[in-house]
Formats: sequence, structure tokens, C-alpha cells
Amino acid sequence: MRRITVTVQGEVFEATLADTEAARAFAERLPVTLDMSELNGNEKYAYLDEPLPMEPSRPGTIHAGDIMLFGDDCLVLFYETFSSSYRYTRLGALDDVAGLAQAVGTGSVTVAWAPA
Repeated sequence: MRRITVTVQGEVFEATLADTEAARAFAERLPVTLDMSELNGNEKYAYLDEPLPMEPSRPGTIHAGDIMLFGDDCLVLFYETFSSSYRYTRLGALDDVAGLAQAVGTGSVTVAWAPA
């Protein structure tokens, strides 16, 4: 399993990527810094320049710290836990979400994604 860091407003979070083609393709693009927009009070998202491989499924419950791909080019970082009927491709998850909701705040935020 590949490890990465996700830096939000100076707060560094460790994450573990899933063992999937999509996660491996995402890791090959790191480091990358993205301006991520707010959506629904539970997630930040940004569109990638190039699509990633898709393996969508309905997770049912989204957990705070999940890193997912919506469609083939929309990277999503969830900061709240909730139920969803949408289909996502799992990329990985933060190892510890303590302080994540405070770090991402309520508006757009810049997030740096890098190899650990």
C-alpha cells in the first residue's frame, strides 16, 4: 500500500492509497496542489487535468477522510461521514481525521497531495 501526505492549511494528514489501478495512476501524478471547492458541507472537490481509470461502486456510507474519484476526473476529499447512493472509485483514506473538518473550513481550500 502506498502512503501519501495531504496538507490542508498547514495541517499534514497521512493517508494510505488503495491497491487499485486508479490509486496507482493518481500516485504517479504526485506531487500536485489543487484548489478544492466546497460541496454540501461534507466534501471538497477538484477536477483533474487528465482522467483516471474508473472502478465505480456505491459505498453506501462515506467516511470522513475518504479520498474518492467521482466520474473519471473529479477528486473528492470527504470531511464528514454520511450515507450516499452515488458511485465513486475508491482512491484511499486519511489514516486519522482528527482536525480535518477544522482544517478544510467552510469554503474553498488549497490542498497539497504528495508522496510520503
